[in-house]
Amino acid sequence: MIAFIFPGQGSQKVGMGRELFDAYPVARETFAEADAAFMSGGPEGPLLHSEDVEADLQVRLSDLTFNGPEDRLTLTENTQPAILTVSIAACRVLMSNGIAPDFVAGHSLGEYSANVAAGTLRFGDAVSIVRRRGRYMQEAVPVGAGAMAAILGSDLDTVRRACQEAAEGEVVSPANINGPGQIVIAGAAAAVQRASERARALGARRAVPLPVSAPFHCALMQPAEARLEPELRGLAAGNPRMPIVANVDAEPKRDAGSAVDALVRQVSAPVQWEAVVERLASEGVTTYVEVGPGTVLGGLVKKIHKDAHVLHFGSPDELGAVVAACSISAEK
Repeated sequence: MIAFIFPGQGSQKVGMGRELFDAYPVARETFAEADAAFMSGGPEGPLLHSEDVEADLQVRLSDLTFNGPEDRLTLTENTQPAILTVSIAACRVLMSNGIAPDFVAGHSLGEYSANVAAGTLRFGDAVSIVRRRGRYMQEAVPVGAGAMAAILGSDLDTVRRACQEAAEGEVVSPANINGPGQIVIAGAAAAVQRASERARALGARRAVPLPVSAPFHCALMQPAEARLEPELRGLAAGNPRMPIVANVDAEPKRDAGSAVDALVRQVSAPVQWEAVVERLASEGVTTYVEVGPGTVLGGLVKKIHKDAHVLHFGSPDELGAVVAACSISAEK
């Protein structure tokens, strides 16, 4: 069985997707569709800060993705639709070559790509809603007030203990359970620092502060969840063509209502990526294709599912290997 897995924020880089755009008409059509949705800002119009409106309305998402500048691409409200677009362009190339997954999943933002791939959400709607998601998440906590850190070489129970003992009335908790020995925590900046120190005292190998603009996937994101929920639930949604294994509970979502509910809940809930991969493996998935920019998820899969066959597709030179491997997997 084959699963498509889609990356989240952090996998972006200027120039991503350009080779797909140049090589495949379906990728060019995807970027054109994204440009239209991005520049309209969705049904409520542009959501830019007033001083940025004139500048950004003259910039297409494709131009920003291919050419930067990097500081504008890495703004959360730009990064999220850019990664989504590159991921869906790659996915459409695969599907146009006869490669279809049995399951889909995505890490954080990547779950939106998974829902588009499965047909739960329309692509244009997803571009608009993830742009708003990025803005709402950024606005939920003042810049500098929150933080995230990767705790390496420790287990989940120990990290939870470190967070509880270091909280001192502030928010700090596991945010991404990425795999054996890699757990990301998020919360108030001072609490994250205290929890990092406590985790090291409890035996963690390292605690690495992450260069992020907000503390994602923790209780501090509840205001963003409250703003996003009515907009997400107001989108036209269809039942997915294949199950989406969700971040919040690692359960396959087989209908539109449960898939959208999982997207709402994941804003302030931890990403259970290790459990997602374990569930995919238990469902019989043996081949994982990381679809879109970057190779981070593939590395995590290899640590969780030792016997997995992991491939990546984000550029034309990777297509042949993916088609060959998925054709063999489909025959088994």
